[in-house]
Amino acid sequence: MQEILLSLRHISKNFGEGDILSDISLDVHRGEFVTLLGASGCGKTTTLRIISGLETPDEGQVILNGQDMTALPPESRPVNTVFQSYALFPHMSVEKNVAYGLRVRGADKKTIAARVHDMLELVQMSEYAKRMPAQLSGGQRQRIAIARALAPQPQLLLLDEPLGALDLQLRRQMQLELKRLQKKLGITFIYITHDQEEAVNMSDRIAVMRGGRFEQLGTPEEIYDAPRTRYVAQFIGRSTILTGKVERVDAQTALVANENGSYTVDAARASLAVGQTCELCVRTERMRASVEPAEGFSLPATVREVRYAGGSVLTYAQLGDGSEAVATSEARMADAPQPGARVYLHWNPAQAAVIGGASYDA
Repeated sequence: MQEILLSLRHISKNFGEGDILSDISLDVHRGEFVTLLGASGCGKTTTLRIISGLETPDEGQVILNGQDMTALPPESRPVNTVFQSYALFPHMSVEKNVAYGLRVRGADKKTIAARVHDMLELVQMSEYAKRMPAQLSGGQRQRIAIARALAPQPQLLLLDEPLGALDLQLRRQMQLELKRLQKKLGITFIYITHDQEEAVNMSDRIAVMRGGRFEQLGTPEEIYDAPRTRYVAQFIGRSTILTGKVERVDAQTALVANENGSYTVDAARASLAVGQTCELCVRTERMRASVEPAEGFSLPATVREVRYAGGSVLTYAQLGDGSEAVATSEARMADAPQPGARVYLHWNPAQAAVIGGASYDA
């Protein structure tokens, strides 16, 4: 069993305009990379501030390394935070910024010099030690902010949308570097973002937040392939949600029908019964459109639009009830069905998730 470093126990917080956090609980294991993912206002930053000690919960406990730290101030917690704004001291050089936390904690000069050297080596910024923050690019400033946060060797590092101000290419590069650093050092990271791709690429586990609660907690694969709620299915990635009633259940598959037609569901991915309403999440990259129906499927649709998506073609099709489905193919645009054409939708049943189905043990 992995050792639990941090436990949030029944945390609630209200700023006078309704609950920002409502009875959330979470265990984070030592050395784990956990991401809090959600839209603006869902409670991500408030959760992080409560962990760091910048906010006090109205109810609940923050247990870190077996010790109740709910009432302790930030400086008494073995926790550091990296902010989106970097928060570097503009009047200090790179090396002095990195050394700051060590000096505050009373480390001797020899220890500080050695640790600053190691941290700048770690983030590949040694040659910039004498520069001022204004002389650095956004990516370089982010590396220094991370080095400064890591220098005092915190047990837990909190990262508040630290890559949000970077351009897409640099953000993806920094995702890889952050994950490399975290695994190399073995420090526990709690990361917050509203970027689903970022969360999936970096995390050991993701907590999807909505309205001050955890909507689902699991590995990236669990969150993506086995959404527990319609919100998670629509918030993570692109998908088509189909709702119908179960008409037949066999050993391996179930037949589901609605006003648009019928389709096959993998019965092994959920507990289904005849007459039950079933919501199915089909990811866009797994949906197919063909001129003839596939075995087990009878979902006719009309092509509304076709778009090239860099190596694949997206077909936007309208079902009989007016809802839209998006299918992916590797065909050339010239070979794709044209707007107005009739197509039939289908997918591999094993690659579509019944929402709320018991596909994984989270």
